[in-house]
Amino acid sequence: MEQPMRSGRRKLKIHSWLKQFCVESFRPKQPGLHFASCIIPSLKMFAGMMGRRAAPVMAQRMQGLQGAPQEVQARSVATLKTLSLRMRSIKNMQKITKAMKMVATAKFKKDQARMEGGLPFATPVMKLFQRLPTEEKSGPITYVAVTSDKGLCGGVNSQVSKQVRNGIADEEAKGNACKIMVIGGKGVSGMKRLYGDRFSSTFEEVSKMPFNFATASIMAERLAVSKPTRAKIVSNNFKSMVAYDTVAQHTVTVDEAQTMDKAEWTKAMDVYSFEPSIYEVWEDLHEFYYGCSIYAAFLQSATVETAQRMSAMENASKNAGEMYGKVELQFNRARQAKITTELCEIISGASAV
Repeated sequence: MEQPMRSGRRKLKIHSWLKQFCVESFRPKQPGLHFASCIIPSLKMFAGMMGRRAAPVMAQRMQGLQGAPQEVQARSVATLKTLSLRMRSIKNMQKITKAMKMVATAKFKKDQARMEGGLPFATPVMKLFQRLPTEEKSGPITYVAVTSDKGLCGGVNSQVSKQVRNGIADEEAKGNACKIMVIGGKGVSGMKRLYGDRFSSTFEEVSKMPFNFATASIMAERLAVSKPTRAKIVSNNFKSMVAYDTVAQHTVTVDEAQTMDKAEWTKAMDVYSFEPSIYEVWEDLHEFYYGCSIYAAFLQSATVETAQRMSAMENASKNAGEMYGKVELQFNRARQAKITTELCEIISGASAV
């Protein structure tokens, strides 16, 4: 008789408690207060109280038929945690891309000022050698690829590498030997696997210090020592903040100048006067021409790099914002589903009691 009496007292106690909860919890405390503002805190309190009171009963009900305990699955817990971590990582990436855009903006102004000051120095010599007649000849060729040391700047470096690879494929199909002189770490990593045996000189970590004509002269000396039969400088020409051209500029070599028609050569050079005579300073003038060509190509490539990095980081920040919105929507849906499930469990538990 003792066990049925205890169960009957327990039921009476629970029913009286539920009656008191429903009367006190769902009654508005202030006149004119909306019902929803009362029911939501009440449901939260009800969930907490039901969790404490119904825990022993639920533990007994979760026992199997043979007395073996079954695992209680926490729904949406792992999903919510995973989504929250992903949202945090996306937000951190967006902060990084915005900071990189600001750094690229400040660097672009310096690179553009350096380009505008350096091109007038190199352009006259380049225009002088452009007056010389050019002929398509066969023979060994040297490609000078001007790239950057850092990535995250769109397709700036890949376009240079692609044009060099296409040029090498065309020249080797004609039976001409090819050599590559690479400026910048990205060009080395992009062509080393397939064309590493054709590298004659490589220059990496060039952008750690501001590029000047002395650095270009060292590269030009390496090019002059190799005595190329033909040479092309592949680089990016700056047009605007959002536009650039990848060109393979033909560079007149010493060998081409020596085999050139003398009448045509004299006609092109007689426009200018030289002291001492051009025959005495020709070798030095040619090395100076190599240096000016590399200097101008690098200045324009550096400006294009920073401009494209600004655009790339802006697009990355925009994409991160869109991705954050999608993940946040998934998170809110999962959270609402979890709340709905918990309310259904609370209601079903109360009805079972």
